[in-house]
Formats: sequence, structure tokens, C-alpha cells
Amino acid sequence: MKNQRTVTFNHNPLLKHALPAWRARVVMLGLMACSLALGGRALYLQGVNNDFLQAKGESRYARTLEISATRGRITDRHGNVLAVSTPVRSVWALPADVRLEPAQARELARLLEMDINELNGKLGSSRDFVYLKRQLVPEVAQQVAELGLAGIHQQQEYRRYYPGGEVMAHILGFTDVEDKGQEGIELAFEKRLAGRPGLRRVIKDRRGQIVEDVEAIRPPRDGDDVALSIDGKVQYLAWSALRDAMQQHKAKAGAVVVLDAQSGEVLALANAPTFNPNNRADLSGAQLRNRVFTDSFEPGSVMKPFIAALALEKGKVEPGTLIDTGNGRLTIGSATISDTKRHGPITVSQVVQKSSNVGTVKLAQRFAADEMWQLFDQLGFGAPLDLGFPGETAGRVRPAKSWRPIEQATMSYGHGIAVSLIQMARAYLVFARDGELLPLSLTRLERAPAPGRRVFSAQTAREVRTMLELAAGPQGTAPRAQVAGYTVAGKTGTAHKLEGGRYARKYVSSFVGFAPASKPRIVVAVMIDEPSAGQHYGGAVAAPVFARLVEGSLRTLGVAPDMPIAPLQIARKPADETEDGRSARERM
Repeated sequence: MKNQRTVTFNHNPLLKHALPAWRARVVMLGLMACSLALGGRALYLQGVNNDFLQAKGESRYARTLEISATRGRITDRHGNVLAVSTPVRSVWALPADVRLEPAQARELARLLEMDINELNGKLGSSRDFVYLKRQLVPEVAQQVAELGLAGIHQQQEYRRYYPGGEVMAHILGFTDVEDKGQEGIELAFEKRLAGRPGLRRVIKDRRGQIVEDVEAIRPPRDGDDVALSIDGKVQYLAWSALRDAMQQHKAKAGAVVVLDAQSGEVLALANAPTFNPNNRADLSGAQLRNRVFTDSFEPGSVMKPFIAALALEKGKVEPGTLIDTGNGRLTIGSATISDTKRHGPITVSQVVQKSSNVGTVKLAQRFAADEMWQLFDQLGFGAPLDLGFPGETAGRVRPAKSWRPIEQATMSYGHGIAVSLIQMARAYLVFARDGELLPLSLTRLERAPAPGRRVFSAQTAREVRTMLELAAGPQGTAPRAQVAGYTVAGKTGTAHKLEGGRYARKYVSSFVGFAPASKPRIVVAVMIDEPSAGQHYGGAVAAPVFARLVEGSLRTLGVAPDMPIAPLQIARKPADETEDGRSARERM
């Protein structure tokens, strides 16, 4: 122990080595430089560029919230509300803040009509924000609020309500859960209806509760109302007449459109099958299709009056000119076109009245294919109407240079050409308006309609109008289109359907006409797809729908009768039974 040496800190051998003087100065300068840099940075952030720190701080508590704009209403031409947005509440949660007792979770699931496992799955999510239920009615939302559950919040939204239900479904369409248009007028007029949401800045606590409303950044601008050309009463008549015809004839589908012959406004538009836009559960694509706009079909004999009009306009014939239909058969190349009944020599007027295929083809053979194509183009076939309606079809009209003689022949009586019902209804305006074709409108016109395009002379249109009166008369193809107290004019169509490139034994029955024939007020087009209850001719299936709709619509519109009210003369076996809807290509 004697030899044990003790070393104190002050006598540590390491301290005997002196450090260089410059080293201390370097360290001192480095510390001073760091201090100056920190001070300069602090001065820059707090004095020169304090927006950064301000933004970072506000991001912890300040929020910019969107203030919903009320979607514009949709009304009919008389101001009756067809679509309106009603306030609802949506329930959302911050999963990290939610602490529910089992009994509370069960009660919340009951009010929200959710499975308890689904609710627990959402509340156990790793996400910062989850919707529990959208678009709750205010009464249920109030019951949820009264539970006072931490982390469970609500916000106001809007839900679209359609008072007319399935009657107006296809014309209006519907909106999604965000109140944005998805179909129909709701989609076509989205920009006008939607408006612009507003913005406001608020301060929230860590639980998401608003503790202070700071300022309004931008006020919301509500959407504009849209007044449609639709007449609610005429629309209901169209829908109910179509519904009953569908049931009576066990049809696959159907469509009806009613136009104002004086302005070109669409007064009614109905489709079947339909749907309820207020409850869209379990919908199929067939229910959503607006067949008036989206479906094209071979129109059949409703095309014949246009061929007669073209022949009259070109000076090829007069209404009394005789057309020899012979024994009711006409061979072109290897194909034979036939009537189901021998008519012999008949006038041009009778060709339309009796719906003779052979007579119509002989009229069509008097002019070049290009002349027929130009007529179809002037009538608007082969091109969409550009009404802004979603999914509108253009139909099908092939270039004239590709037509063979047999194809020109079949197109003259409505085969080998495809049109939509709205196109065909519009085309018949030329007969109702003395040769003038008007643009159509889905919205109510506040002034006189834009000038139309002249297709035929007034004399030609009136001569064909007389032929169409005969076609809808007791000896025509559609005596069941007659209406007590009113003169009517129109034409039936019965066409086989194309399936897989061949004509099947399935039919499209149609009727297009107008009334009163003496001074047309409305144009009505009816299409029934695949009637299967034993009748398929347009005169038996579609014409009665026309008659029922015309009678109710003219009285609703206050149109005075133009003839004495007397018992209708309906033939026991109407001439419609002689109409041949088959294409010559079937018989080649």
C-alpha cells in the first residue's frame, strides 16, 4: 500500500499538453456563426416570411369548408315542380376519436340501418375520416345526434326528390349521392342546375368540432331552375297509355313522344319499362334506357308517306296518278317484294292508304338513289338531333353510292334504314306544318320558335296530309287511330326485327300521326317492341295508343273539336291486316 500513487484531476498528465491557441478561436467562431445563422433564420421566418409558420400553425386548427349550393329545380311548362333538392344529413366519424360501448354501437347501427359488423369495421378503420351513412332524413339524424357519441359527426347535404316518380323517370333522369346529374335532364343540364358551392374558414378542435366561424370566403351560388317544355298532364296520359298497351300486348318495351306541332316543343316523353328515381335499388339497364332517344329501329311503313311526298315534289306523279301494283308482287334481281293482297291499279293516295309495298317501290324507282338519300338527310335521319340528351343515337342511313337497287327499294318502305322515335316524330312535322321542319326543344320556349327548314312545298305537304287522313280512316290501315270529334292523320308501321343479321319473327309495331288534321296541334309517335299477345300490326297495337293519347291531350290543351262527334266507323277487319312488314331480303 505504501507504493500506491494517487493522481488528482489537477495533476492529470494529459493537462500538461497545451492546445494550440488557434483551435479555440476556430471553435468560438463556429459557435458564433451557428448562432448568427439561427438568429437570421428566426428573423427571416418571423419577420420577413412569417406566412410559412402561420400556414403551418393554421393547418393544425383552421379548416376551409365547402358550403353546398342548392341544386336548381326542374319544373314542367306550367311551373309544377318535377325535381327538387331537399336537405338531408350525412353521418361521419373520426375513427381515432370514437370510443363506443357495445350498447351504444348497437343503437347507432339500428338507427343507421347497418349491420353491427359493418359499423364496427368502419369505426375500426385506419383512415382519418369515414362516412357511416349518407343522406339520412332529418328525423333520424336528430336521433343520432341525441346519442351524443364522441367522434360521431354530421354534415348537411341535399338529396334529389322526384314527385312524379316513374311517370317522369326517363325525361328527368336522376342524381348520385353527391347530387350530381347521372342521366336525363339532370345530366344534360348539369352546369345550369348545379350552381357553385361556397367556402368558409373555421377553427376546429382536435375532435373536429367547430369552435369558431372565422369568415366567409365565397358565398354559394344556387343552381338555376330549368323549365321544361313537358306538360305534366300530357306526360301522365302518355305514360298511362303506354303502360296499359304494354300489359295488354305483353310487349318487351315501348316508347311514346308527343310534340307541339306549332313550336317543336316536346310535350311528353315516356318509356317502358320504367323505374322510380326515388328508389333505384335493383335497377337493370333495360329500365334506364330512354328508348325515345337511344334506340334505333327499322321503321317499316311509316316511311312510305315521305316517298310519296318526294314523288309529288319532283313532279313525277299527282295524288290521282295510277300505279299498277299488278298481282301484288315485284321482282328485283333475285328478290321478290310482295303485298299480302292484290290491289291492281291504285292511285298514289291509295298506295299510302292501303300501305302497298309494291306501289311504294314503283314510286321510289322514279328517282335516283342520291335523291332519296338527300331527302333522308333533310329529314334529319342518320344524324343526332343535338338536343344535349345523353346517349342520343344518330340512327343509320348508308351513303347512296353503296345502295343496290333492292336496297333502295326496301328503304322506301322502311327496311335497311334505322331511326329513333324522336327522329321520326320530328320528321312528321313536315306534314303537320305545310312542309317545314322545325328544330325541337326540351325546354319551354319564351318566344316564337326559330325558323324551320323547308323540305316540301306547302301543296305537297297538304296533299300527303290528305293521304294520311285516308290511312287513318275506316278503309285505311289504322281505323283504330280515329278520335271522336277530331280529324286525325297518320301511318302505321310493322317491321320484323333484325337479330344476328337475319330477320326474326319478332316485330316492332309503330304509329306516327298528328291531330287535328285540319289544323295540326300535336304530333304523336308510338313504338311497341315485340308485342306477343297475338297481335303485332301497327294498326292493332300502336294506333289505339295514339287515339287514346290524342283524345286526352287535345282536351287537356283546350283544342276545340274540328268535326261533329259521331260514332266511330272501325272496320271489322281493318286494312292493316294486309300490311307486309317483311323485307324482300327475307324472301330472296
